[in-house]
Amino acid sequence: MSNKNAITRRQFIKNTSVAAIGGSLFLGATGTGTGTVFGKEEKTAAKTTVVLIRNKDVLDENGNPRYEVVQEMLDTAITTLTGKKDALEAWKTIIKPTDIVGIKTNVWKYIPTTTQVEDSLKKRVMDVGVAEANIAVDDRGVLENPVFQKATALINARPMRSHHWSGVGSLIKNHIMFVPNPSLYHPDSCADLATLWQLPIVKDKTRLNVLVMFTPQFHSSGPHSFSPQYVRKYYGLMVGFDPVAVDAAGLRIIEAIRKQHFGEDRPLDPPAKHILLADTRHHLGTADPNKIELIKLGYQEGILI
Repeated sequence: MSNKNAITRRQFIKNTSVAAIGGSLFLGATGTGTGTVFGKEEKTAAKTTVVLIRNKDVLDENGNPRYEVVQEMLDTAITTLTGKKDALEAWKTIIKPTDIVGIKTNVWKYIPTTTQVEDSLKKRVMDVGVAEANIAVDDRGVLENPVFQKATALINARPMRSHHWSGVGSLIKNHIMFVPNPSLYHPDSCADLATLWQLPIVKDKTRLNVLVMFTPQFHSSGPHSFSPQYVRKYYGLMVGFDPVAVDAAGLRIIEAIRKQHFGEDRPLDPPAKHILLADTRHHLGTADPNKIELIKLGYQEGILI
């Protein structure tokens, strides 16, 4: 692996004010920053931290993620997020050895979470001391999975992509498989997806959110639509405790890519309003860009945010 894009904490560029999130969708958003550690929500007047890390070496010549680079990116992002000096110390603030851990992934065949991200997360959970039998990686089978049924902690990891019903599919929406009939959440552009996070199987359990931005899809037409021409190599991961804040920052990137590609502002159809409403209606987290501290690490070319 080339060292020219190797990432260290010294390389980070701190942006203490995130500019207005695409168009008018997030204008006037309020909300408070939240974090979840060991299932307990903490409200704070401080800004909500989101870490964006990029490394151009993360994809090989065939466009597949390199496991060792993914692990390095996650380690650097999580030490930065937690303020700890090494990955194990950082993970010990997130997961306990006695936890039963469900890693909620996303298996959409065109742009999945990737096994490299899943394996990297699982490795660090095991490094903390969680027995492998008490860890499961699953998506569509979470309701029948015995580990998820007993889980005390969840890690939420999925790719960012445009979506026919919700504007974008991202972290807030990733918990939709915890209900037997996901289509019940489709009305009004999936406006109330944040209510998923109040389900007993989910509530107060999500310890970490990882938005995969290696190759986000920024445009689509119709259910389950995929076209390589609307996929951008972005080489990134976004990490945070607040899924709303991470989604809000990720949405800004999608909107910036769309503007660059189409040569004009072209709003998502439908709009991804569930992210704003997760803040203003459901108080899950913060979508207000003025209350988000975005920390940018690594490869900066074409960062768009």
